Amino acid sequence: MSTEVSRMGLRADARHNRDRIIEVARELFAERGLDVPMAVIARHAQVGVATLYRRFPTKESLITDVFADQFANCAAVVHDGLADPDPWRGFCGVIEKVCVMQATDRGFSSAFLAAFPDAVDIDQQRECALRGFTELADRAKAAGRLRADFAPDDLPLLLMANNGITADSAEVARAASRRLLAYLLNSLRADHADPAEPLPPPAPLSLYDAL
Repeated sequence: MSTEVSRMGLRADARHNRDRIIEVARELFAERGLDVPMAVIARHAQVGVATLYRRFPTKESLITDVFADQFANCAAVVHDGLADPDPWRGFCGVIEKVCVMQATDRGFSSAFLAAFPDAVDIDQQRECALRGFTELADRAKAAGRLRADFAPDDLPLLLMANNGITADSAEVARAASRRLLAYLLNSLRADHADPAEPLPPPAPLSLYDAL
């Protein structure tokens, strides 16, 4: 009986340590980006470095677990946008939600672009989200709501603008992101495009440039 209780206690401690590490890592990544050393994460989580590496043998494995929910949420945001019967509303909703995630969590922006060879689900979710967004943009154009000269390269441009937001708190960053996106999305409306003043050609940007 005492042996079983002891094992249960060890399992509970292990779960607590793992949950604590993920919680602390999420906070540090959001504040500082992904360059936070593992030793700093261990110190803030009040566990030994050896304990951290027993739970997460590589930094990539820790990042994968920390951002699993955000990757799923990002894919769900695009799915919801595609399900909206109004493609313009769906298009705007996706950009707004993704930009708020970017503005309030520096780590997720980097994680979204990082290569995780052992995390097939994350790679699939990311590619699915990007394909879904492109389809949504095409629908909004076909509906006559999104200006016809919007190009896939314009998405990184929007994210680069949003990535320039700096604020003292997540709340202020979120409010600034929404304000900026309101200006930008208004300029993307089809009825605001002036054929007499065409835009310059899109710059060959990628999401890697933006984030």
